[in-house]
Amino acid sequence: MDTLQLPAHPIFEVIAEAAAELNVDAFVIGGFVRDLVLKRPSKDIDVVCVGDGIALAATVAQKLPHKPKVSVFKHFGTAMLRSGEWEVEFVGARKESYREHSRKPEVETGTLEDDLKRRDFTINALGISLNKEDYGALVDRFEGVKDMQKKLIRTPLEPNITFSDDPLRMMRAIRFASQLGFDISPETFDAIIDNKDRIKIVSQERITDELNKIVLSPVPSYGFKLLFASGLLQLIFPKMTELQGVETIKGNSHKDNFYHTLKVLDNVAEVSDDLWLRWAAILHDIAKPDTKRYHPKVGWTFHGHEEKGARMVPKLFKDLKLPLNEHMKFVQKLVRLHLRPIALVKETVTDSAIRRLLFEAGDDIDALMKLCRADITSKNNEKVKRYLQNFDKVEQRLVEVEESDKLRNFQPVITGEIIMETFGINPSKTVGVLKEMLTEAILEGTVRNEFDEAYAFLLEKGKELGLEQVYTSKG
Repeated sequence: MDTLQLPAHPIFEVIAEAAAELNVDAFVIGGFVRDLVLKRPSKDIDVVCVGDGIALAATVAQKLPHKPKVSVFKHFGTAMLRSGEWEVEFVGARKESYREHSRKPEVETGTLEDDLKRRDFTINALGISLNKEDYGALVDRFEGVKDMQKKLIRTPLEPNITFSDDPLRMMRAIRFASQLGFDISPETFDAIIDNKDRIKIVSQERITDELNKIVLSPVPSYGFKLLFASGLLQLIFPKMTELQGVETIKGNSHKDNFYHTLKVLDNVAEVSDDLWLRWAAILHDIAKPDTKRYHPKVGWTFHGHEEKGARMVPKLFKDLKLPLNEHMKFVQKLVRLHLRPIALVKETVTDSAIRRLLFEAGDDIDALMKLCRADITSKNNEKVKRYLQNFDKVEQRLVEVEESDKLRNFQPVITGEIIMETFGINPSKTVGVLKEMLTEAILEGTVRNEFDEAYAFLLEKGKELGLEQVYTSKG
């Protein structure tokens, strides 16, 4: 492949025209070229020129009809502009050298060859000429196209140098393998194993950014297996590696919860691209090593792992520098509730149990059911089929009870203010007790969530607690 057909967009011709005017050579480089070869959509264009990249960006902006703003990052010697849905970054060709305790390179002006050498992988060390004499010509010094055809991740330079210089590239190697379904060449993977401890100089934010991309890949278990086999997972997410292994006592074994978790993650990935639902899959059994017990009569148990796991979520998010916001609360809720629908499958489904699940899950009930379906991973296909059919019945009951009782995110019609007003009391534990009694009665189905019926119940319970009605509230 000697030439590549660039997309029919005027931005490329404008860059070529500006480069000719400034008498510099310019090339589209890196990931955009890789994705063009792989026929993957991409709107991020990196342009390298053998000269002043910032000056090239300014000239391009002047030549574009809409005169886009140029954002200049002098410290990095780069400039960026937007043209429609395209984001174009410009940089001068450079070579880099690294110090042992930093992944931030010393940068100096270089040739195109120098610039390609500093790239992480051969599939990213590709360029397309934007120069008049060979416009569209492919630059492939390290046989990146051949590696794409082989579905192979390989470094342009000796891999130990590549990974020691910038240890984040070890995460990127596994991320690209997971995203693209590629293999990592044996010498490259060996170098990851040899250099794994160098990951400690990389910030947690950058590690987690790559980890999230692995989580979002088509078959995320592949990336996690590579992380585990390389020894990186033990360093960046040790709690997850504690799930691995099988213990046997008197012939009784439990399943390997690491590989079970990866299967659940893949099952979720088949039905949802929601990052946080996938994280709920990763963490749903995270407390099993801490709650594992062996009982001679019942075998292995993990009692309370859902509650303990939910309590662990905030610290795990904090350690991984994941956001401590509603996403964390969503994952925490799903970890806490992930056994509840499964328990409903095993017993006669009462309206009360359905109401409680709807009440606690709220708007996240659909996500919870996806996680619970994904959690059925038995090797017995008939057992899986039977469980899924029972899940269908539970979901149908959820729909029926929700339609009749409107319990998703429900609030009792009797508020704390009404309770205080009715009995002439101040905010106190008694108000909370009465609210809890009312909520329980509604969930049990003994009282409908309608004002007159709920208010009559309130008066009755207030009387039992020795309270006197001092005001009659109107619904």
